[in-house]
Amino acid sequence: MKKVRIKKLAKSSKIKADKKQLQLIKRQDSSQIQNREKKGRRIAVLCLFPSVSGVLLFFIVPFLVVIFYAMVDNPINREFVFLDNFIKVFNNQAFRQAAANTVTFSGVAVPLAVVLALMLAMMLNSRIPYRTQFRTFFLSPMMVPIASIVLIWQVLFHYNGVANDLLAIFGGAKIDWFKSEYGQVVIIILFLWKNLGYNMILFMAALSSIPKEILEVAVLESATPIQIFWHIKLRYLSATLLFVTIMSLINSFKVFREVYLLTTDYPYSSVYMLQHYMNNMFRDLNYQNLSAAAIMMSVVMIILIGILFLAESYFGRDVEG
Repeated sequence: MKKVRIKKLAKSSKIKADKKQLQLIKRQDSSQIQNREKKGRRIAVLCLFPSVSGVLLFFIVPFLVVIFYAMVDNPINREFVFLDNFIKVFNNQAFRQAAANTVTFSGVAVPLAVVLALMLAMMLNSRIPYRTQFRTFFLSPMMVPIASIVLIWQVLFHYNGVANDLLAIFGGAKIDWFKSEYGQVVIIILFLWKNLGYNMILFMAALSSIPKEILEVAVLESATPIQIFWHIKLRYLSATLLFVTIMSLINSFKVFREVYLLTTDYPYSSVYMLQHYMNNMFRDLNYQNLSAAAIMMSVVMIILIGILFLAESYFGRDVEG
C-alpha cells in the first residue's frame, strides 16, 4: 500500500511539475510574442515616419494654412473675419464666370472622356484588324510634351490655321477660335485628345478581367448584347469607371496649363477657368481670396467624389459580394 501511495504521490508531483513547466513555457512564448509585436510596431513606425511626416509637411499643414488665410482679412493684419472672404469671392463676377466655365467644361469633357474611352476599349477588345495601330494612335498624345501640344493646337486653330482653311474649302467663314465662344470647344477637343488613350487602356484591362464563363452562360441564355453590357460588364467595370471618372475630373482641372499657354492670363470669357482666377489672385498676392476659392472648389470636389463612390458601391455591390 505504501508503495502504491508513493507512486501516486510521485505521479501527482510530476504532473504538477509538468504543469508548472508548461505555464513557464507559455509565459516565455507570450513574452516573446509581445516583444516581437513591440519590435514590429517600432519598425512600422520607423518605416511610416518619412511618409507621414511628408504628408503632414506638404499636405496637411499647408491646407490648415489655407483655411487660416481664408478666415483672416490679410496675412499681415491677421484679423479674423470668419466667412467674409467666402462671401466676397462668391459675389465676385470674375469668380462666377470662372466657376460657370469650369463646371460647363468638366460637365461636358469628363462624361465624353469616360464614354468615348469605354466605347473605344470595347471596340478594340473585339477582333478587329489593326488593333495595335489603333492603340498606338490613341496613346501617342501621352508621349507628346506640353510645349509641342500647344504648338500643334496653335497651328490647327490659329485664325490663319488649318481648321479655318478647311472651313474655307466648304464655304465657311473664318473663326477666331481662341477669342470666340468656340474657345471651349477647342479646349474640350484638346482634353479628349490627351486623355482618351489612357482611359481606354484602363477599360481594356478591366474588360479582359471579366470572367469569360459568365459571358458564355449569358450568351447561351439568349441575353442580348445590351443586357450583357448593362447587367454583367457594367457591374464588373464599376471600380474602373469610378477610377477613370475621378482621374478625368482631376485632369479637367489640370488642363489649365495648356489653356494658359494658349490664351495667357486673361483669355476670352468662354475659356476663363477657375485656375485663371486663382493664378491671378496669387500674382496679386491676394491670398485670402485665393484660399477661399480653393476651399470652395475642394468642397465641391469632395461632394462629387463622394457621390461617385456611392454610385460605385451601388452598381458594384453584387460583384463584391
